[in-house]
Amino acid sequence: MEKIVDIIESIAHEKGLNINEVRNTVTLALVKTAKKVYGQQYEYGAEIDAATKSLKLYQKVTVVTPDDERLLNGNENFIAIKEAKEVDPEIEIGDELTYELPLDNLGRTAAATLQKELEFHIQRLLENNIFEKYQKLIGKAVFGTVVRVDNDENTYIEIDEIRAVLPRKNRIKGEKFKVGNVVKSVIRKAMIDKSQGMYVELSRTSPKFLESLLELEVPEIKDGMIKIIGSARIPGERAKVSLLSMHPNIDAVGATVGTRGVRINAVSKELHDENIDCIEFSNIPEIFIARALSPAMISNVKIQGTKATVTLPSDQKSKAIGKSGINIRLTSMLTGFEIELVEVGGSTLNEEDTASTRDPNALKNLFGGL
Repeated sequence: MEKIVDIIESIAHEKGLNINEVRNTVTLALVKTAKKVYGQQYEYGAEIDAATKSLKLYQKVTVVTPDDERLLNGNENFIAIKEAKEVDPEIEIGDELTYELPLDNLGRTAAATLQKELEFHIQRLLENNIFEKYQKLIGKAVFGTVVRVDNDENTYIEIDEIRAVLPRKNRIKGEKFKVGNVVKSVIRKAMIDKSQGMYVELSRTSPKFLESLLELEVPEIKDGMIKIIGSARIPGERAKVSLLSMHPNIDAVGATVGTRGVRINAVSKELHDENIDCIEFSNIPEIFIARALSPAMISNVKIQGTKATVTLPSDQKSKAIGKSGINIRLTSMLTGFEIELVEVGGSTLNEEDTASTRDPNALKNLFGGL
């Protein structure tokens, strides 16, 4: 076990791990090995001697009174104070006494056991580091290459050191991928399954995917000068995103759309020509709702709890509702309000027309989201 520090540095460098984490893993592996070789009933400790760069193993015993029941029962993890004083005159009851166990006496079987333990714990350390990495990337856009498409049309994508899955339900309608395709998506969740190991799920239908694409395409968003307050999507059809400028000289909507729409069109193309409405956010709900219902021209908005009653001219009703109710549904999802449309003069939309806005949370679940 000589030069163990050099071995640890080599492992850390090769695997891209933190040296201190590898040190702890090596000592843990040695303790596990000692328990298998000498017995589970004993207490052990291990440490690395920085001066000699060697690994040392100790058996630990606790100092107790001569009449301690555990000692009288023959538990070898305890030692009487009188015997302990012969080893260390200054030791007290409750202290721990350690005996170094020569590693040379472990034998070939123990060496093989130690190697297996070390490999196991290093692998767990690698997996935990990778898991933590992808936990931090949830909601962020990633690129990967398709390596397999199964019979259920779930797409498996290789991203750096892992293979993630893009379920069929998380694809935009009409999308199909082949092996070798480079796919852009957002990490929806990362978890560890006891039977399958680490599982990373991707999505192209989540509102977070739209937001991550905008961040990649619009420097002002990436730099924090424009903030995305929220977004809502019906994947592959239409989306709305609310924006707030954090700088007085920057037009949030104009900068996001770009000159002649070049920025927003690039994002739309990635989303199979999904129409994206950019809306300037307002802390005043009435103003925000009126803007979100664009292109309809609104006469008045009245808020009562989570319900918004919107008054508008009759010729604007179809614009507010949108094709198949898509505009009013997205507005409800984006603003969080149940929306009821009332024509100027008192005519209210019937229950069937407004039912799709009754439960914004249900809509969010229906159309996906992180």
